[in-house]
Amino acid sequence: MINIYTIFKKELLGYIKSPMAYIVAASFFTVTGFFFIASVSDAFSEASIRGFLAGAVFFLIFLSPALTMRLIAEEQKLGTMELLMTSPLKEHEIVVGKFLASFSIVLFMLAGTLFYPIILFIFGVPDFGPIFTGYLGLVLYSCSTLSIGIFASSLSSNQLVSLVVGSGILTLLTFIDFVSERVPGILGTILNELQLGGSFSVFDTSSFGIAEKGHFADFARGIISVYDIVFYLSISIIFLLSTILILETRRWK
Repeated sequence: MINIYTIFKKELLGYIKSPMAYIVAASFFTVTGFFFIASVSDAFSEASIRGFLAGAVFFLIFLSPALTMRLIAEEQKLGTMELLMTSPLKEHEIVVGKFLASFSIVLFMLAGTLFYPIILFIFGVPDFGPIFTGYLGLVLYSCSTLSIGIFASSLSSNQLVSLVVGSGILTLLTFIDFVSERVPGILGTILNELQLGGSFSVFDTSSFGIAEKGHFADFARGIISVYDIVFYLSISIIFLLSTILILETRRWK
């Protein structure tokens, strides 16, 4: 635990000192704020955060790889990964420490959006259930996207490549329902179950929200599904373990 905390502290301080984290955070607040305002600005709009959720899930496709692209890629580029590999640190301690640092930054950003539901409670009568489950779903979704971003960062020493690969994987898993609808049989069903986010109407300001399918759909409707929780945790564990295996492979080369 001490080694994990050491890595976590180092990376967290790196985020605080780097302008990238502030740029990403500012972009996140701008995008989610726009979708939230657009979703509640009509005369008969619903007092909910569904617009915010749509913008957040969509933007995390690019935000998570941007936050994680340097975590391992930069270590490889600067040659400090070899120092970490020859230190008493274990591979899982390195990966978990870096993951927790990036996850903390996302939690800080989500905490900064809590004034959205506060505004709803001041000017309306929103349902607390969907707000709570929506944020719970965002936390779990963030775990998955960050783990995929760290995995992409371990594949190359080039941060731009890591960003593109991470965003590409997330885009595929988010919009895989379009593919699954055109693939017949059990393969189409399997592909549909791999959909990471929900089918959000993020480009049509008259229909902000999420479709009736997707692992995020129940969270947006105020339903806590054990199946969806297990799915997001499984995705996170699979990609974090894959990253650990990649680092272990390099240790023995």
